[in-house]
Amino acid sequence: MEKIEHVYVETNGIKLHVAQKGPKEGEVVLLLHGFPEFWYGWKHQIAALAGNGFRVWAPDQRGYNLSDKPKKVREYQMDYLVEDIVGLIKQTGKEKVFLVGHDWGGLVAWKVAKEYPELINKLVILNAPHLSAMSKHVRKHPSQLLKSSYILFFQLRGIPEKMVSRSDWQLATEAIQNTSNEGTFSKNDLKEYRLAWSKPNAMQSMINWYRANLKFFASAKVTDQITVPTYVIWGMKDQFLSWKLAEKSLEFCDQGQGTLLGESTHWLHHEKPEQISHLITNFISAI
Repeated sequence: MEKIEHVYVETNGIKLHVAQKGPKEGEVVLLLHGFPEFWYGWKHQIAALAGNGFRVWAPDQRGYNLSDKPKKVREYQMDYLVEDIVGLIKQTGKEKVFLVGHDWGGLVAWKVAKEYPELINKLVILNAPHLSAMSKHVRKHPSQLLKSSYILFFQLRGIPEKMVSRSDWQLATEAIQNTSNEGTFSKNDLKEYRLAWSKPNAMQSMINWYRANLKFFASAKVTDQITVPTYVIWGMKDQFLSWKLAEKSLEFCDQGQGTLLGESTHWLHHEKPEQISHLITNFISAI
């Protein structure tokens, strides 16, 4: 992780910690992590993209790690999350950026691309469904609700964060280890995650994303078409989200393409770092 710069950027009334790397004159690639990660989850892609001449910004999103952690649950509603990223984009000094999102970061990225297409060159999504596709899929495949049942557990106030923090975050570490391919997360990786989760009010703030957005999950419109060029990459062994959501998500993209990775899980950018970096670089570099 040499030569990564760590800065704080004011946006939407808060400060976000942002890891940056690559030539300052390069086109900006903005990487949005999911739950329960932080900027470090993109370590492989940061190095690869910077090495290819891009200026990479990888923020800790609102409530995570070193970024500000508003106290009220409602301050984690999707509108706030979107405006955080819009503000970051405007701080880059570029008219447009390449936006990449995984998991929750992907949901935010979908929404930013829908509402602010003028700020996005291209969109890359890793294992995060377009919500209209999710709504459509659940109606035909109710079993998806079982895969996503943890969202209901997270609605309980105080209990989830207490449970996952017990025994040095045993439940949280086992959750990512048991849903990824064996050996994906090293001991050092897990140490870094524990440090991030242990920041004051961090886990509560992270879970507040789920508490604040139940209505958002249910409010998807079938007219939410994405107009910017979009690339969906999906690990087919995702235990949380069916791979069929990748195909359905592309139905809502005017210029969409996708790649399914049969041996990858939800944590595909960790499991196949070189391949994911290569796929992202090729897509955003293509004219």
